[in-house]
Amino acid sequence: MLKVLLVDDEPFILQGLQFLLDWKEEGFEIAGTAADGLEALQFLKENKVDLIIADINMPGMTGLDLLETIRREKISSAFFVILSGYAEFSYAQKAIRYECSYYMLKPVEKEELLSILRKVQTINENNLAKKQMNQKMERAYLSRNMIAVILGKFDSVNLEYVKENLRLSSNVRYVEIKLDESNLSEELTDEEKRTFQRDIFDYCLNFLEKDADHCVFDVSGHEKIYDIGFVYCDYMAECMGVEENEYFHQFLDYLRSNLSVSVNMLIGKKVEDISNITKSYTTVCMLHSFQGFQTKKDIQYYEEDVQVGVNSIILCKKDLDALVYAIEQNDQEKIVKCVNSFFEEMKNMELSEKIIHLNINYLLFQLIHLASEQDDGINQEEVLRLISESTFEKGIMRGSKEHITRFACEYGNYMVQLRRNASRGILGDIEREIQEHFAENITLKELGEKYFVNSAYLGQLFRKKYGQSFKDYLNVYRIEQACTRLLRTDDKIYDIAEAVGYHDLDYFVNRFIAVKGCTPAKFRRQNS
Repeated sequence: MLKVLLVDDEPFILQGLQFLLDWKEEGFEIAGTAADGLEALQFLKENKVDLIIADINMPGMTGLDLLETIRREKISSAFFVILSGYAEFSYAQKAIRYECSYYMLKPVEKEELLSILRKVQTINENNLAKKQMNQKMERAYLSRNMIAVILGKFDSVNLEYVKENLRLSSNVRYVEIKLDESNLSEELTDEEKRTFQRDIFDYCLNFLEKDADHCVFDVSGHEKIYDIGFVYCDYMAECMGVEENEYFHQFLDYLRSNLSVSVNMLIGKKVEDISNITKSYTTVCMLHSFQGFQTKKDIQYYEEDVQVGVNSIILCKKDLDALVYAIEQNDQEKIVKCVNSFFEEMKNMELSEKIIHLNINYLLFQLIHLASEQDDGINQEEVLRLISESTFEKGIMRGSKEHITRFACEYGNYMVQLRRNASRGILGDIEREIQEHFAENITLKELGEKYFVNSAYLGQLFRKKYGQSFKDYLNVYRIEQACTRLLRTDDKIYDIAEAVGYHDLDYFVNRFIAVKGCTPAKFRRQNS
């Protein structure tokens, strides 16, 4: 409802205006009335309204004086309508000079007032839409700069813009809030998961309120991670009067109480200020990788779940280094022996579960380092996570001897592929596969098995060369094939959808719009 202030020194006119029409039906609400300009001025200093209807000639302060004062002192930018019994042009000139919206002669006609109200309503809606669009563009620009700073691909311009537009403090963390897919149905499409991700984002904004700009949608950009990035500052918990740990628990409880899906939080290492946030983001990536070897928790802290300090823990370094060497050589028999020896030593030493996890984390750090030496252009943390998930099966415990053995053997094969540089020729083969079988249900996993390349590594190679995921590349290729058929044939749209690999017409249309910006039917009309 738009709020209205009525101002007139004649009570019967005020009363008549209130009952002249159904204000609520028109989308307006009488917020108050005033007998003169001074009374109206005091009301406006304490209350916000959208429309002021004031008599031009009142004792104390006239309607024109009121208009001049609120514009000069920037008290209100509300639409202003002058009521007058005089038709002199000089009055109208002065009213226009101080941004009077409309000028009406007494007695007020119902239809004339309705016409003005509807114009005000339309202008207000247009202004609101324009304001929302500007806010959306500003938020998008801020998010783009934030992602650059978070990922470490920034310059002074990015950094200064973030500093100018965020409320920051010393001691910050990068926090990832992501969709927990372990409890989701396997039948859910990527689009449905993306919808859940947007719901999570909206509720994050609601919880953060004035700090909503600290949230960024889809920082990782990975097609299999539905994440929200959050730059946490120490003052946030202090403002709520709670400890940091309690702040994150309250945040997560709020999300879970409002969402129909489960979410997790990964809390990165605390760094000194926003310019070092990349270091915190990197530790969250490590948390991702190591999740596959630990019991899943709602909230994971880097300091608690990943950080390795060789001098402060009992480290089975000899066995672990032997295992790393066996993996590097892809000696499958030796790998099994080394894993058995490692677990036997931990059992004999009666190490706690936390120390066991830290030993495994040391192993994973070494493997990431080893792989990065072969190809530092690949996101090795993500490859490690995907390999660990692919070798995990229900019925065995995460991080158990069986799981580590399967993982280590698979990682040994991966190291062989890295040394051979599997990108030589293999991506050309994948391109041909897409060209020949794009209408079929081809997956990266099946192609990896066919060409004896780890699918996680293959996915990274694909993104590195083409700048997009295999799935997005395939989708765009299918849409391009659909465009060709739309222009060269008279086939029905649902037949074309089937022919290029889409068995759900609605999904095909949505994908087509996402790529081409219009429906298939409109594309055909515009280009025929």
